[in-house]
Amino acid sequence: MPATIRDVARLAGVSPSTVSRALSMPEMVNSATRARVAAAVEQLGYQPNRAARGLITGRTGNIGLVVPDLANPFFASVAKGVQARARRYDVAVFVADTDEDAAAEVGLVRALAKQVDGLILCSPRASDADLSAIATETNVVLVNRTAEGVPGISYDNEEGMQQAVAHLVALGHRRIAWVGGPVTSWSTQHRSIGLSNALYDHGAELARVGSFAPTYEGGMAAADQAVATGATAVVTYNDLVAIGLLARLHARGISVPGDLSVVGIDDIAMSRMARPALTTVRLPKQEAGRIAVELLLAVLDDPDTAVATRDTLHGELIVRDSTGPAPKP
Repeated sequence: MPATIRDVARLAGVSPSTVSRALSMPEMVNSATRARVAAAVEQLGYQPNRAARGLITGRTGNIGLVVPDLANPFFASVAKGVQARARRYDVAVFVADTDEDAAAEVGLVRALAKQVDGLILCSPRASDADLSAIATETNVVLVNRTAEGVPGISYDNEEGMQQAVAHLVALGHRRIAWVGGPVTSWSTQHRSIGLSNALYDHGAELARVGSFAPTYEGGMAAADQAVATGATAVVTYNDLVAIGLLARLHARGISVPGDLSVVGIDDIAMSRMARPALTTVRLPKQEAGRIAVELLLAVLDDPDTAVATRDTLHGELIVRDSTGPAPKP
C-alpha cells in the first residue's frame, strides 16, 4: 500500500495538518519541522494526494482568478504570475473571464467561489459595495483595485502619470489629450485624476477625449477625436488603445512623433513591436500576480491579520520612439 499523509505524520512526529502545511506552504512551518517531514516523505516515498489533503485541511487546493478580458496581454501576464506562484505551493488555479461585463461579474464571482478556497479579482468592474459584500462571503484579494476592508495590490497611478507628463512637458508639449478606458474601470478614474494633477503641476492643459473600449479597436475609434482636440501629445488608458491609435494615425498620414506624440500604459510585449515603438509606463504585471497568491494564502491562514494588507507597486516610464519634441506652431 502506498504511504499516506498520516504515515508521514506518524514518522515525523507531527500532525497530518502540519505535514500538509510543510508540503504546500513551507514558509509557514519552522525549519526543524520541515526537515523531519522531508525526511519522512523521502523514507516512505510519499506522493501527496490532493483529495486526501483536502479532507484533512478542509481546503480544495484550488484558487480562482477572475479577469475582465484574457485577450488583453496585461491580464495574461498577471495570470502567468499567479500560475507560477500557485504552482510553487501545489495550488491549482481556475481562471474566469468576465468579457468586460460588469453586470455579470458579481454572479460569476459568486459561482466560482463555491469551487475554490479563495479568489483573486484582477481589475474588477464591480462597485466597492459589491466587492465588500463578496469579501464577507469568501476569501478575496484584489489586483489593480482597492476597496474598503479588502486586501489587495494596486499601482501608484499618480506617480506613473507624473513621469509621463514630466517627459512630455520636457519635450515642449503643453496641450495633452487623455483617452480613457471603461467608465467602470478603477484604473480609468485614478489614471485620469493622476494625469489631471500632473498637468496642473506642470502648468499644461488637458483635453479629455472620452471613454473607449480598452482594445485595439477602441484606440482606432479614439484617434480622430484625439487629433481634433489640437493636442500635440496623447496619453491612452493602456497600450492596446495606444497601438490602435497609432494604426489610425498612420492611415491618416499623421506622423508619430512628428505631428503627435503617443504614450501608453502597461508595457505589454506588443508595445515594443509597434511602429513606432511605443513609449509607455511599465507596470509590474507578473509581480502583482505572484504577490496576490502570497496574500491570498496568508488570508486563508489568518484572515484577521491579513484582511487590511495592501501593497502598492510602482510603474516606470519606458521611453521609445512614439514620443518626440512638440511640433512648432
